[in-house]
Amino acid sequence: MSDITGILEDIIFKNEENGYTIAHLKDGKKRHTIVGVIPYIKEGGQYKVTGDWVTHEKFGEQMKVMSIEEILPTSKLGIEKYLSSGIISGVGPVTAKKIVDHFGEKTLEILDTDIDRLKEINGIGKKKIKLIMKSYSAQIEIRNIMIFFQTYGMTANQCMKIYKRFGGSSVAIVKDNPYILTEEINGIGFKTADRIAMSLGVEKNSIFRVKSGIKYIINEFCLLGNTYMPLEKLIKRAIDVLQVDEENIDLAIRENIIEGKIKVENIDSVQCVFTIQYAYAEMGVTKKLVQLCTTKYDELEINYDEEIENFENEQNIQLAKCQREAIEGAMTNGIEVITGGPGTGKTTIINCIVSIFEKAGMKVNMAAPTGRAAKRMSETTLREAKTIHRLLEMGASEEEEESELLTDRKLECDVLIVDEASMIDINLMNSMMNAIFTGTRLILVGDVDQLPSVGPGNVLRDIIESGVVKTVRLNEIFRQGKESMITVNAHLINDGKMPILNSKGSDFYFIQCGDSKNILEQIISLISTRLPKFNTNWDKMKDIQILSPMKKSIAGVDNLNKELQLILNPPSANKPEKELKEMVFRIGDKVMQTKNNYSLKWTKKEKVFDAECTGLGVFNGDVGYVYDINENNNLTVIFEDDKIVEYDDMYLDELALAYAITIHKSQGSEFPVVIMPMFMGPPMLMNRNLLYTGVTRAKQLVVLVGDKKTVSFMKDNDRTFERYSGLKWRISEIFGI
Repeated sequence: MSDITGILEDIIFKNEENGYTIAHLKDGKKRHTIVGVIPYIKEGGQYKVTGDWVTHEKFGEQMKVMSIEEILPTSKLGIEKYLSSGIISGVGPVTAKKIVDHFGEKTLEILDTDIDRLKEINGIGKKKIKLIMKSYSAQIEIRNIMIFFQTYGMTANQCMKIYKRFGGSSVAIVKDNPYILTEEINGIGFKTADRIAMSLGVEKNSIFRVKSGIKYIINEFCLLGNTYMPLEKLIKRAIDVLQVDEENIDLAIRENIIEGKIKVENIDSVQCVFTIQYAYAEMGVTKKLVQLCTTKYDELEINYDEEIENFENEQNIQLAKCQREAIEGAMTNGIEVITGGPGTGKTTIINCIVSIFEKAGMKVNMAAPTGRAAKRMSETTLREAKTIHRLLEMGASEEEEESELLTDRKLECDVLIVDEASMIDINLMNSMMNAIFTGTRLILVGDVDQLPSVGPGNVLRDIIESGVVKTVRLNEIFRQGKESMITVNAHLINDGKMPILNSKGSDFYFIQCGDSKNILEQIISLISTRLPKFNTNWDKMKDIQILSPMKKSIAGVDNLNKELQLILNPPSANKPEKELKEMVFRIGDKVMQTKNNYSLKWTKKEKVFDAECTGLGVFNGDVGYVYDINENNNLTVIFEDDKIVEYDDMYLDELALAYAITIHKSQGSEFPVVIMPMFMGPPMLMNRNLLYTGVTRAKQLVVLVGDKKTVSFMKDNDRTFERYSGLKWRISEIFGI
């Protein structure tokens, strides 16, 4: 970290929306480039800048600003120069001299505290005074806000978000209740608000603090995949985290309930605490599911038994009994679940169902939770499939930045088929159900034995286990699947049996390694030379994917990405790059969006007529490649569904390198080649579901690299983290099951 002090010579670029600025600061005879979120600076001002020196490939040495402090002049001459520099609208050299001649060395103090006194100066009319007051007040306002919040370790981005939300009253509002930040400002959590509150002298047992802490604890628990928290667990956790007694906790819980912030329900004789968002989401899904189950559907004006036979003849196949049952169920039920592992014929069933409905003159929409899954669905059905988000046109308005919206769009279709349904969390399911008219047929297709959704809920499993929805389980592996050891081994793993390793001519290999360092060396060798030689059609970057059980460790995602970036996309003089914390992004890098962002803008070239369309929203798990780093230091990413997105500093921390990703993040995706490091981690994490999910992501080849004992442990370990979800209970309550 370094400091420089000087005069701001010129501003090269400034984004008025987020405050990102590129400017020149003159320190004596030296001229420095400074970059960062610094919204309140003006040319001619004197500043002390603290930051890190970085070298930009194109623009050379720059200081990346961490904090900035304006140094106000104290002499009459200095003040006159400062005011005449153009820092205040309406004040030029002549007006500046008049003001300083009148107020002397107290000029800036008077402008700060009693700017109305400009009326005392002859020649400054009411119109000019109004302009000066507005300009100077805005400068003081945002400067004071930035200084106040940066004192508490907040980034310039966070300061700008606070200023956008609360304006000039930001400091007063936060001083009154620091915990309002956790509710109103995305990205500012309880710990940051608590740090500010403690420094302001807020008591530990303040009702503001305990109420906010209760919501923080529930939300943290829901980030693990739960939709509620048992009351007993909440109280114990709150006492530990907040360091207050149970009486304060009980009072805060009651007040949160009264204010409509949380909801307590009795599930199977256990008191459970929901945030309102998840309670309403579960209720919304339950209501629509009941409607779909109980609505009487008209019989198809087509003989579907005959059409099934026609499909079999056209495809030269013989459908199994369970496949036929699934197809017939789709014709006769308002909602149906089709679940099964790889090679069990889910795609064949979808193709037959779509064919029959289309011949009956019905409109069919197809969707999946991720771009990769939707693309694969399109390829296997030769029909358009969209992500659920895009189908529902989900996004955020400028006023509701970063919030997930319950879409108002209604789907004008007779049938909706959704693949990879195990990935759908309760919020997305609620949005989708809200868009479906009663009378629309809904078919959910997925593998319930895979990992559950990354987001809260256990939607597919809860629907199946409710016993209310027609469910067809596919257990038989068909001929094309039997030829693949990937498919055979996936089913062996799912049955708790050891996979068959390294059989001759197999597409499933295992390489024994003693430790994580050796695992890393083997993976680098595989991806850089051995696999591309084995099959020259495989692209190192696009076709080979490393799936690791966890982020940490030598063979974890974080370290693998650093090592693989050096091999697959090394630094080069003609490749601009941008640093973020401990991560470096450069042109050509494979990257992934790590959270749902409903406000990021994208453009896309549509294949039809080469027309350009735009939209909002980039979603967790979307993979793309860094295409450009422009003169404003913004990254342009082209995603695999052809969306083009520009990232400024405000949203760059939502991107991560994706040469290696966690198995959790791979859900809904398929890759020609999957390499999985096998090393021990926390026992609850290293389970059968994780191994099964990773293996089923591969289409052509799986290579496990590591310890055979780890593979054996994972296939034996059928324990999973318990997910607290109320959907099954709600459905069962209505149907009296």
